[in-house]
Amino acid sequence: MCSLLLPAYIRYAIWHLSLLLGMAVTSPKNDSTDRGSSLTADQHRQKMERRKDVQEQRLAGMVEEKGLVIVNTGNGKGKTTAALGMVLRSLGHGYKVAIVQFIKGAWEPAEKAAFSHWSEQLEFHAMGEGFTWETQDRDRDTQKAQEAWEKSLIFIQNPDFKLVLLDEVNIALKLGYLSVEQVLAGLEQKPVDSHVILTGRGAPKALCDRADLVTEMTLLKHPFREQGVKAQPGIEF
Repeated sequence: MCSLLLPAYIRYAIWHLSLLLGMAVTSPKNDSTDRGSSLTADQHRQKMERRKDVQEQRLAGMVEEKGLVIVNTGNGKGKTTAALGMVLRSLGHGYKVAIVQFIKGAWEPAEKAAFSHWSEQLEFHAMGEGFTWETQDRDRDTQKAQEAWEKSLIFIQNPDFKLVLLDEVNIALKLGYLSVEQVLAGLEQKPVDSHVILTGRGAPKALCDRADLVTEMTLLKHPFREQGVKAQPGIEF
């Protein structure tokens, strides 16, 4: 599984450089330190002016737009939820969006009902048959994952779709239902200005290396594990 955690000495160097540039970054040694509260109004204004200059210089050298490959992975909760937030934004901009779910499908996901209001913009396909411990049929799980991937390719290659969400595809990769090579090859076929989001724990390193944006959700506490609370509608499904 990919990990983008920086060594402590690199994080300290970044923090030290930010202080020289006048940027507000929390100290890696003491998160509770807040020197900004002791500044006078004039000092605060000058600090914000320096920060604005740094930000404007940074933005001036950036590319205006680029189609992104986005990976949400890790053992923590919220990978699909974060992706659905991007789906909602894209729909709000009037873009066409496709969602292909690789594991869900044995039940009707609530998000499918919620997004039914955007039927003219959204293609939603829940093509799995449930968790692997419920299906208990590796050959059929592999077949369903391959079918979901073929459906995904249709949307990935179509320039009319601004955003394609491949929900839990990383699980299919982790279990060997799909190969990393076929997914990477498929991503190369997307139009330059379209975005693809791939969610699920255990994203392979090769996929993370290819991606433009990788977020690893970290599990700190979970009510199922610590309190024995079952999955609840509106929270897990």
